[in-house]
Amino acid sequence: MFLKFLINITLCFFILSCSSNLNNENNMTQNINKTSPQSAYIKAMQKFDNKNIAESIIIFENIIKIYPLSNESIQSQIMLGFIDYSRLDYESAIIKFTKLIKKYPSLKNADYVYYMKALCYYEQISHESLDGKYNYLALENLNQVINRYPKSEYAKDSYQKIILVNSNIAAKHMTIGRFYQKEEKYTAALNRYRLVIENFSETKFTPEAVYRMSEIYYSIGMIEESTKMARILAYNYPDSEWYKFSYNNLTKDNKKSIFSRSISKFFIK
Repeated sequence: MFLKFLINITLCFFILSCSSNLNNENNMTQNINKTSPQSAYIKAMQKFDNKNIAESIIIFENIIKIYPLSNESIQSQIMLGFIDYSRLDYESAIIKFTKLIKKYPSLKNADYVYYMKALCYYEQISHESLDGKYNYLALENLNQVINRYPKSEYAKDSYQKIILVNSNIAAKHMTIGRFYQKEEKYTAALNRYRLVIENFSETKFTPEAVYRMSEIYYSIGMIEESTKMARILAYNYPDSEWYKFSYNNLTKDNKKSIFSRSISKFFIK
């Protein structure tokens, strides 16, 4: 009997709460009908700034419904996407930003929308050996910002993030390459290192990739190829620790048997 009483009381509170929320939403809708889209948007932003996110969402959504052709309607859609982003609901945010891009291709602040969409992918990259698809999706969308809006305030930050994403992808290739090398699957390892050298030369992993190729060639007796890679290291990265490793590898047994004089002189001692 007492349990039934508790259930009834709880149910009453739930109904009253729902009724109160519904009345609150209806009141805000009626108020928006009586004001301009500009005033409604200002009010929504005030709610947002004061951390009244739920109420700001209601106003933004009502602006979109009541004033669909207004500039405030577009800005409200952007804000709803940003709210999803700030809640880490990246999937919903991406959907909203994508719709905005398709619906308003000549939007005045489209650079911001493209940038926010790129951030949604970028912030889902958690580790170089995981989330491979987010590396490439982030790279694709960050490049969109730079290519479409090279003078935008968001282009510079997008470029910096591209460097980090490329470094992330290069790190992944290096991890796989090292694994193949350890397993003596040299062709597969060489292909990974070559990818780093050719496609991610601006990253910090390039000297190591060149060294690893030299190391593999040396280990399978291809001294000429190993020396060629060592030359690349010496010319481009003379102060690199990987160059020093390469020099040690190629000179540790018998310098005269491996190098001609001209090649020996090429190395910095």
